[in-house]
Amino acid sequence: MADMRDPKGVLHHYLQAARDDLIWKLDGLGEREARWPRTSTGNNLLGILKHCLNVEAGYFGPTFGREFPTPEELVSVEMHEKDPQADWYAEVDETKDGLIELYRRVAAFADQTIEQLPLDAPGRVSWWRPDRQDVTLQRIIVHVTGDLTRHVGQADILREQHDGAIGWHAGNTSVPDYDWSGYVVRLTDLAQRFG
Repeated sequence: MADMRDPKGVLHHYLQAARDDLIWKLDGLGEREARWPRTSTGNNLLGILKHCLNVEAGYFGPTFGREFPTPEELVSVEMHEKDPQADWYAEVDETKDGLIELYRRVAAFADQTIEQLPLDAPGRVSWWRPDRQDVTLQRIIVHVTGDLTRHVGQADILREQHDGAIGWHAGNTSVPDYDWSGYVVRLTDLAQRFG
């Protein structure tokens, strides 16, 4: 458990919670359901996870002069140039369990960066605009956590669309026992009043 009096511990706690929540959204799904595109732009649960693991590998690796030990498992710059969506879907030879395991290894790699460097450690994000490339570890932890929580929110909705599974995280859904179908009817009625 993180020391919630330590600024780095607090930041790390929220990053880890978002990781756990994202993995939880894939719990119990088969390969087909995890990959199924659920929006007009193809968003899918396994693709979100693959994107997030690549984001963490980049921000907590090259930004601070480190390289993930097995870079061939990640989406390379060349792959991304050929297909800008390459990190948003799982290939045929990639499995849900395999990508979850890879994400856990990427998270451990990122955690090493967080543990070894002070919050004011300098880094450089080469793919950002030149006037914004110089960063600190603190800024990157906040940036990645913000990005990750946004994607966890997407995963919340995609999972609810699939099977109605809702909630904040395993063990505490934060969703009250409520007449949800009646609630949707009421909101629909309210919306229809506005033509």
